Amino acid sequence: MTTYNLNINGKNFSVQADPKMPLLWAIRDLANLTGTKYGCGIAQCGACTVHLNGTPVRSCSVPVSAVANQKITTIEGLSEDNTHALQQAWIKEQVPQCGYCQSGHLMAAAALLKRIPHPTDKEIDTAMQGLICRCGTYPRIRKAIKTAAEMISKPVAVNQK
Repeated sequence: MTTYNLNINGKNFSVQADPKMPLLWAIRDLANLTGTKYGCGIAQCGACTVHLNGTPVRSCSVPVSAVANQKITTIEGLSEDNTHALQQAWIKEQVPQCGYCQSGHLMAAAALLKRIPHPTDKEIDTAMQGLICRCGTYPRIRKAIKTAAEMISKPVAVNQK
């Protein structure tokens, strides 16, 4: 066992883990953040997607030893109260059915909107490629990403007297 310092959602966690332990299990079992889901364990489905220094990665295939002292963001890091534009759009467009894969989709979508504020259908499809939704809500996911892009780009009204 080795001690690793993990920066998850802006908080520091000191964890003892085998160097080969997947980041997914360090997040879920050692940092007790259970929003990131285990799907396949071989980086094929995307349910475990988190951001590593702002880039989406499949946490089931990244060893904890490779991420010490780097910035990790999980679904809990988007917002504490579902106020992130993507979370609001997901609700508005009624994206989830079973919901299991949604944290991975949300994290991939958040990275996409940071890179491309108003993505085309093709850009959305490319960015979301490889993320599996067993319920098949892909059209709603695409619509929610577009809705979130609109929400983010609208100026916030300020109360004026």
